[in-house]
Amino acid sequence: MLDATGKRAVARDRRGFLKLVTGAGLVAASGLAMNSTRAFADLPPLPGLRPEPPAELSMDVRELAFEAAHTGEKLTVPYFDNGRYVRDALQAVKHIMRDHRNDQEHDIDPALLDVLTVLRERLGTTSPVTIVSAYRSPETNAMLAAQNGGVAKNSYHLRGQAIDIRMDDRTTREIFQVALNMQAGGTSRYGRSDFVHIDTGPVRTW
Repeated sequence: MLDATGKRAVARDRRGFLKLVTGAGLVAASGLAMNSTRAFADLPPLPGLRPEPPAELSMDVRELAFEAAHTGEKLTVPYFDNGRYVRDALQAVKHIMRDHRNDQEHDIDPALLDVLTVLRERLGTTSPVTIVSAYRSPETNAMLAAQNGGVAKNSYHLRGQAIDIRMDDRTTREIFQVALNMQAGGTSRYGRSDFVHIDTGPVRTW
């Protein structure tokens, strides 16, 4: 989806920067028949929508700050340095984004981190990303799906490709609108629970 003016965001021309690779980390949904009971997060992309590079990213250092809502843990980490993702940093991200219910961990899609980096830049915030939920183990996801029909049985949370977030200095409405305009994957706002879902699946909203 485009922004309110019907125009795409214009990336800044700055030396040492490049655009996020089109479709990086995007996984097409397949074999999913639509029905009235399946969660919207499982739906394929909306017709005609294609992911586009959301913004420019530093080829030098990319850094993110996190705060885990359920454990209170904090992490500020340069996860990309000198043209490559930093292995130890990705391990630290993997830990803070673990399933807080059983401490199971899963590799996190680096493209998800890049989406969050661009999102924070576009929001003009230095606030940490508050993690409401990131990786979910199959056991946790099955439990949540049984309790709530809105939880996708084939959730991108299971693959380390999704995160539910808040930011202290931005409303979830603001976060959602910017994420939606980025067209970098799936996003939705859950007003009652006060978080925004972001994933590196196909472009869609629900």
